[in-house]
Amino acid sequence: MEGKKFKSGEILSISFAHLIHDIYSSFLAPLLPLLIDKLSLSYSLAGSLSIFQRLPAMFNPVVGVLAEKMKSRYFLIVAPAVTTVAMSLLGVAPGYIFLAVLLLVAGASSTFFHVPGPVMIRYMAGDRVGKGMSWFMLGGELARTVGPLIIVGAVNLFGLEGTWKLIPFGLFASFILWVKLKDAPVESRREKAGRKEGISWTGVLKEHGYLFTNIAGIAFFRGAMKAALTLYLPVYLTRHGESLWMAGISLSVLQLSGAVGTWYSGTVSDRIGRRKTLLIITVTAPVLMGFFLITTGWLSLVILALTGAFLISSTSVMLAVVQELDSRHLFFLNSIYMTISFLIGSLMVLAVGFLADSYGLDLTYLFAVLFALPAIFFAWRMRE
Repeated sequence: MEGKKFKSGEILSISFAHLIHDIYSSFLAPLLPLLIDKLSLSYSLAGSLSIFQRLPAMFNPVVGVLAEKMKSRYFLIVAPAVTTVAMSLLGVAPGYIFLAVLLLVAGASSTFFHVPGPVMIRYMAGDRVGKGMSWFMLGGELARTVGPLIIVGAVNLFGLEGTWKLIPFGLFASFILWVKLKDAPVESRREKAGRKEGISWTGVLKEHGYLFTNIAGIAFFRGAMKAALTLYLPVYLTRHGESLWMAGISLSVLQLSGAVGTWYSGTVSDRIGRRKTLLIITVTAPVLMGFFLITTGWLSLVILALTGAFLISSTSVMLAVVQELDSRHLFFLNSIYMTISFLIGSLMVLAVGFLADSYGLDLTYLFAVLFALPAIFFAWRMRE
């Protein structure tokens, strides 16, 4: 680790890059009710759109190996521009195939952004890795708070097929990031081990198999709950009589509270430990979602905010756990974590869509609450 100094300037720059990128990548969920109506999509087909956005995560390990050999700061600079163009064209897509291609492109750029980002933060966070991950995740979660409001506002101003008018803002943001990051010392330590011949990447993975088993368990059992609330929440609320605007606000409230949760969770885990923090999160989130299902009106919105704080906050802690591994291959190991996270998330999105088609969203949401309980066991198995 590069000393113990917390390099706030560089960390803020990367967190800002995370903010810009994820604002655009968050457009799908708020647009989903409109895309369903425009293209006559079933819940399963609509849910599969998110699969296309996540599919490039299968190549995370390849990107992780590349990031150990290249100046990965340029991944962060270029990715927002690519994601901006792809996601801003969703509204003009004439059919399902076109949507799938756009989301594949956006997913690929997301992969090139998220694999090296946390590792670069790790080397600049000193002995406060949890705090560094909180700053990084704050950018992403704030983006998912602002993103739905931006895209819903754009639809109200320009119509669904006018969302392409948002492209210039993202391109300008990438230019600003290039100015800020092109000379920043964000890669003061190169992973020379990644360049050597004869490395067994399978062996590196097996060495940390116990940790990734527990991470996969937590992600799997919490995945249905996260998919139900982050992707299908606008659909759930509009089917319960709420306006698209209110559905967008509710999704933003969920994401804003998630941003607050990620901001505190990493820092808290620096103090009380990663395992204890994960236990608190895995116990509390399903209880709060259960209360959300039986409340209405403004009380429901308050419960939703509390749910978001515990639903999303685990990411900062997980990233801190991975980045503290005693390994010379953190880019690769972080890519494995991202692969687990994205692939399980994709599976759960598809599963939730299938259950919603078969049994309705109400029963699916209840199932998600109950299915999240075994995650407590895997959090308990985590080692400090």
